[in-house]
Amino acid sequence: MNEECLICKAPLKYLETSVLMECSLCHKKEMSKTECVNGHYVCDECHTAGIDRIAGICMNETSKDPVGIIEKIMDQPFCHMHGPEHHIMVGSALLAAYKNAGGKIDLEKALAEMISRGRQVPGGSCGFWGACGAGVSSGMFVSIISGSTPLKNKPFSLANMMTSRSLAAIAASGGPRCCKRDSFLSILAAVDFVEEHFGVKMEKPEVICRYSKRNNQCIRKRCPFFKNEDGAKKMPS
Repeated sequence: MNEECLICKAPLKYLETSVLMECSLCHKKEMSKTECVNGHYVCDECHTAGIDRIAGICMNETSKDPVGIIEKIMDQPFCHMHGPEHHIMVGSALLAAYKNAGGKIDLEKALAEMISRGRQVPGGSCGFWGACGAGVSSGMFVSIISGSTPLKNKPFSLANMMTSRSLAAIAASGGPRCCKRDSFLSILAAVDFVEEHFGVKMEKPEVICRYSKRNNQCIRKRCPFFKNEDGAKKMPS
């Protein structure tokens, strides 16, 4: 078994209803459905400690490739195999690549907004809300670059359309959850969407997963990014 619980590395379990839990790190009490089999609970705030470093990473990027950018973030010590940090990372990588590809945004301001919004999407939303946070993050990205609000017309439509495309791709791959897979699917959907609707062309590389051996629930050959043990990428049937 690879890392699950941040305290003892044991597997996580998900409850049917929320119960009052105390974070094993900061001792904050809150309602949650998630704990490890040994009874440890880590709140989203502790799970995403260090996430503010994303802004600095993205501000220093010159790449137009959001997959390459998010992989650099994934390699940072604060990023775990799974977790709500991905709800921030997807939109942040897209913002940086969009800016570098010619998108007209104030990147520093946009990243601050992305981090603020992404923090509000809890861990486990993929299974409990029916809306994976990685997909929602791509919608936040489009909302930010289009200036969407609940009262806007076309930007409102575009932001929701972006989220729906990402969620459709995530749903087609099925479960159980993989934050890396869902992040890649959302980013690739966003690259096509932005070129279609904003005329900004980010780079879209072939994605080969480097994380499957760390994922206890890897769906392996059902994943479009799975690489076989011999180093060959799974070919579509």
